[in-house]
Amino acid sequence: IEKKPETIISIQASITENLFAFGLGDKLIGISDYCNYPQETENITKVGGQDINVELVLSLLPDIVFVTDYHYNAHPLVLKQFEEAGIPTVVVSGAESLKDAYASMEMIGKAVGAESEAKALIEDMQERHEAIKEKAKEVTEKKRVYVEIFPEPDIFTVGKNTFIHEMLESIQAINVSGDQEGWVKMNEEEAVSLNPDVIITLYGKYTDDPVGEVLNRDGFSDVNAVKNEQVFDIDDDPVSRPGPRLVDGARELAEIVYP
Repeated sequence: IEKKPETIISIQASITENLFAFGLGDKLIGISDYCNYPQETENITKVGGQDINVELVLSLLPDIVFVTDYHYNAHPLVLKQFEEAGIPTVVVSGAESLKDAYASMEMIGKAVGAESEAKALIEDMQERHEAIKEKAKEVTEKKRVYVEIFPEPDIFTVGKNTFIHEMLESIQAINVSGDQEGWVKMNEEEAVSLNPDVIITLYGKYTDDPVGEVLNRDGFSDVNAVKNEQVFDIDDDPVSRPGPRLVDGARELAEIVYP
């Protein structure tokens, strides 16, 4: 990349959030269909998601395009078209930890000539996360937490190598599925047997009253979290996107688990 790009397309919500955090939102001329934060994204042209609107991207002729490793593996011919059109294309790999997320931020910042902004953002996030971890050291009795990504009939929770697991560990909470890895499919009986103290759902954007659904779910009446009405729904984006809101997500989890 020979010069600082003046026009950027980002086909991933987390990359878009990072670019806005670097102060480069005004350089974005195209974003993915799933970009919903910050509010200014409403007014930027949408250029697709997993499937890219190639003609639209080529017509916008950006100075740089950011894609994911999914696009790299699934649509190599599309990326070749961008290359042939002289558009530098940067592939940002998926992240499974805050360390990974910081590395991605650093690379994105380098690609757009915003290295100092990226460094400042990372340092701020690290400082705020350390403050949360320091506060969490006051916890004397760790609570057991169950996080539900998808509801019935296909219940999914999270194990190791996820942001949520790392966040729960950092606030001195126990992820009841922490002995497994990644996204974990389970049935109702398995969820009940884990007997968590707190249940957190992540699908309120897509489901009416997720908290009520869990509180009234058959077979859950003896679960500690249900008996004590410790069931909460939060926005999934800050706890799952490798972007500038990850520490906000960790703080929200801390406030819910240890009010």
